[in-house]
Amino acid sequence: MSLSEVIKNRRKTLAISQQDLAEMAGIGLATIKDIERGKGNPSMATVSKIMEVLGMEIEFKVRQTV
Repeated sequence: MSLSEVIKNRRKTLAISQQDLAEMAGIGLATIKDIERGKGNPSMATVSKIMEVLGMEIEFKVRQTV
């Protein structure tokens, strides 16, 4: 599942509008719309703000090789 799908699905699960998410995260509505459409290139800071509002966290792991 892509980042855009994760954000959109979680936002809908929480019944939060794009406008509300943008306001709560302190970012522009256009940024939310672009991210959910799979467009744009949000910074980690922007993604982190969105995830915080959505009650999620980002986890970094070293990829396992065969």
